[in-house]
Amino acid sequence: MEQLTTLYIDKERHKFSAAHYTIFSATERERLHGHNYSVSARIVAPMGDNGFAADYKLYKDRLGTLCEQLDEYMLLAGESPYQEIDEDGSCYRVTFAGVQMQFLRSDTRVLPIRNATVEEFSRYLLQGLVALSAGDDLREIELCVASGPGQKGCARWTPG
Repeated sequence: MEQLTTLYIDKERHKFSAAHYTIFSATERERLHGHNYSVSARIVAPMGDNGFAADYKLYKDRLGTLCEQLDEYMLLAGESPYQEIDEDGSCYRVTFAGVQMQFLRSDTRVLPIRNATVEEFSRYLLQGLVALSAGDDLREIELCVASGPGQKGCARWTPG
C-alpha cells in the first residue's frame, strides 16, 4: 500500500516585495501601493524507500526562484478585461477608465492574470512550480501567497 506524506515549506526567504493595484470594476481600482508578500507551499508525495518523500532543498530553491522573478517589480494584470496595456518605448502605457498611467518596462512585470490579487498571484506561482516540477512524482501541491498576517490566497493542483 502506498504511503503518502505531506511536506510544508514556509520559509522566511520565500517572499517578494511588489507594487500593484486591485481592480474592482470597469471604473474603480485601488490606488497604487505595495506589499511584502510571503509564499508557502504544501506538497503531497509518496514516501520513498529511503524514508523521505521529496527533496526539501529542491522545492525551496524552486520557490525562491519564482519569488525572485517578482521581487521589486510593479505587477500588472495582463488579462484584465478592464485595462489596456501597450508598450510605448521604454514604458508600458496602461489605460484604465479613460486614465493613462505609465510604468517603466524595466521595473514592471505584466503577468498572465486577471487581477493583481493574492488569489491570482498564488495561481500564477503554482503554475510556475508545477512546470518546474514536471516529472516529479507529486500527488498535490497547494501554494499560498500572503499579503500580510492573516490574509492569504491559495491555489491547489492535482495531476490529471
